[in-house]
Amino acid sequence: MKILVFGDIFAKYGRKLIVDELSNIKAEYKADFVIANGENSANGKGITRKVYNELIGCGIDVITSGNHIWDNKDIYNFIQEEDRILRPSNYPAPCPGRGYEIYRVGKVRVGVVNLSGTTYLNPLDNPFEEAERIYEEIKNITDIIMLDFHAEATSEKIAMGYFVDGKFSGVYGTHTHVQTADNMVLSGGTGYLTDVGMCGSVDGVIGVDRDFIVKKFKVQRPAGKYALAEGRRQINGAVFTFDDSTFKCVDVERIYKIYD
Repeated sequence: MKILVFGDIFAKYGRKLIVDELSNIKAEYKADFVIANGENSANGKGITRKVYNELIGCGIDVITSGNHIWDNKDIYNFIQEEDRILRPSNYPAPCPGRGYEIYRVGKVRVGVVNLSGTTYLNPLDNPFEEAERIYEEIKNITDIIMLDFHAEATSEKIAMGYFVDGKFSGVYGTHTHVQTADNMVLSGGTGYLTDVGMCGSVDGVIGVDRDFIVKKFKVQRPAGKYALAEGRRQINGAVFTFDDSTFKCVDVERIYKIYD
């Protein structure tokens, strides 16, 4: 069993690239299931129903998200009715949408969980307690459990990996848009990667025009009109491979592709 995950799809540059290349990447890695973070997929801020349909239509099975999920108000028109888009489960109740779901891949039951970190991010409910609660709720009705942990601090992501090692099947971080090189299988059999990266422009600053961001850091005040980066494009992802009998992770391979 192979599960393909993609980092934050950033605006039209990343979205078009995924739409054009996903079938080739799925074939290359013989992936059975695809998860992608789409919280920045509509102009870099949030997601719309049109964008959701485009991403699901190209072959993505589940769209996860994070702190930017509410940035485009169109999300409120469909998040409650669609079961293939997730928001962090540790948003305080009541909250529209779902934080986890279980999907069928042939005879395999794949649970996908979305959580947000709280270090340097919004003070949501404790993600460690929420991870524990969800595990107890679904451990007997899933074969594989994947976690997109949308967090700022690498230390918080690493701590989560060790916290759920041997319980969750695969854990990977999103949010920072920069892929880390620590793909591994932890001692309890959980596949792990601190941050999977992003899909979008290579030649900007995490997807945004570099001149705009440099000026903003330099002057330390509003720097003019927000602009998306262009230039070369990248797809950042990872493939988690699981033993077909035990469903333990046996390999985590990073994907880093550059396109002109």
